[in-house]
Amino acid sequence: MSRMVQCAKLGKEAPGLDRPPYPGELGKRIYLEISAEAWQAWIKHQTMLINEYRLTPVDPRSRKLLEGEMEKFLFAGGADAPKEFVPE
Repeated sequence: MSRMVQCAKLGKEAPGLDRPPYPGELGKRIYLEISAEAWQAWIKHQTMLINEYRLTPVDPRSRKLLEGEMEKFLFAGGADAPKEFVPE
């Protein structure tokens, strides 16, 4: 049986993650407040950001930008796609 969370992103109770997906306090908060479904939506959005902005996740500046976008996406009502992004 899955662990249930009240998902801050989806605004409903849904199955949670198996473990914190990110290090530190932010990872703990995600584990406690974000559903697996919302996390998968973030992964898709993050992939789009990496591709559109040509980010390198090992670069500290890229990681900082992605972390800020992650917090906006998961906890602050969403994050916008880059202006140049055209969905398929």
